[in-house]
Amino acid sequence: MNPDPNNFPSHSLPPDDIAPHAGDQSDHAPHSGQPLAPIEIVTLGHVGAAAIFAAWAFGGNAAWSRTLLAWWGSLSVLIILAAIESRNERRPGALHIMLHPLRWLWPLALLNVVVVASACNSSFRELATSTGPVLVRSAEIAWLPSSARPGLTLRALWLFDGIYLTCFNLALVIHQRRALRGLLLVLGANALALSIFGTLQKLVGADGLYFGLVKSPNPVFFASFIYHNHWGAFILLMIAACLGLVWHYSRRSGRDYRNFWHSPAFVGLVLVFFLVATIPLSASRSSSLLAIMLLGGAFLHWIARLVRQRRAYHESAILPIAGAGLALAIAGAAIFWLSWPVIEQRLALTHDQVAEMRAQGSIGGRAILYRDTWRMARDRWWFGWGLGSFPTVFFTYNTQDVKLAGFPITYADAHSDWLQSLAEVGLIGTVLLGLHGVVPLLALRRRHFGSPVPGYLFGGCGLLLLYAWFEFPFGNPAVVLTWWLCFFTGVRYAWLST
Repeated sequence: MNPDPNNFPSHSLPPDDIAPHAGDQSDHAPHSGQPLAPIEIVTLGHVGAAAIFAAWAFGGNAAWSRTLLAWWGSLSVLIILAAIESRNERRPGALHIMLHPLRWLWPLALLNVVVVASACNSSFRELATSTGPVLVRSAEIAWLPSSARPGLTLRALWLFDGIYLTCFNLALVIHQRRALRGLLLVLGANALALSIFGTLQKLVGADGLYFGLVKSPNPVFFASFIYHNHWGAFILLMIAACLGLVWHYSRRSGRDYRNFWHSPAFVGLVLVFFLVATIPLSASRSSSLLAIMLLGGAFLHWIARLVRQRRAYHESAILPIAGAGLALAIAGAAIFWLSWPVIEQRLALTHDQVAEMRAQGSIGGRAILYRDTWRMARDRWWFGWGLGSFPTVFFTYNTQDVKLAGFPITYADAHSDWLQSLAEVGLIGTVLLGLHGVVPLLALRRRHFGSPVPGYLFGGCGLLLLYAWFEFPFGNPAVVLTWWLCFFTGVRYAWLST
């Protein structure tokens, strides 16, 4: 059994960037002082540019930003080919071993087969009328995958492929953990810039995005994100990434820095404070609860480590725990004070919603939405109605007789990504989507988790999967991209930690 490095003085820890087995037996990670290869620099720039652009371009929710993201993501194929070529030139005999992550792409290949097949089997057709074109049901081949909107289906698949392969290249190309940490630091700085921008926008009472220059289709927006819950999902991932970095640098504070207060770990905690403050300020109640869960888990992790260290030196842990608890209470009070006007509004709304649910004897329109989406999914259980087809098909399943300004309310999302996935790509497509993440995780072993960085990245990803049961965080391209970026950063970082 390996000894716990937290129970020993910091000078006994091994150099963090020396990985004896990086990826596999023939794919060694160089030391931290070795410069990055050109293909690594290109990959980091490609991923980082996509993540920053998506976050500032309305979270990728504008049609033009989705198209640009899809085109930019398509360049990932060229990076994969360049990686194969460069490794083949370096070590021809070991190419099949060095490109081990390519084996993880079989769920993506199968998903593409299913979705492209569905686009070739349209279940709706456009009919010209005197009032304009309308969509009507057509006779598709019932036992094959089908799509209500083949054009939208192919565009949605193009965007997903581009995002997935862009982030997948981190696992294929990057060979140094410091490069992955550098990427997370850049994205953390970008999240801080967005947080400051959104806070200022909120404090001056801007009535639209970019200080009112762009009218928001949703009255509850934050920073450059149209929907506040999408901002909450995005910032939760960035908080998880920053917490992982804080843990990394705190473990090195006694060796590479004078102490914790003079290390990047302290700066990271300040950054986390500013990121967390934006969640209640954005009026996202659900994300606020998830942030409390994430921070609570991190605090318990710190307490467990502190108790182990103190026991090793026969010292009491009560005083530092009490001090940390007081610091958290002060930080929480500051966030509460800053966000009180927004919190007060959301409390009043919550009170009204609870009163309405009690009067109706149910959880309201959300329950009806979920029920109707489930009926839609059951009618095409195996392959669904087609990727991106939910808004088109759900109109015929919607049983809510609610109107706004005289017009019936329509839904572009099911407010549950899991249910919407079943409705759009069926059970088979949903399983394939899940395997996109499960297959890389199955390649990891317990020995790969010597660093806390992957644990926090996977923790943030897991919280969003939980969130997706009752919201639609993955309806936002910036959140999707950030999720896969954190996931593959965690996978590669863990792989390089052996």
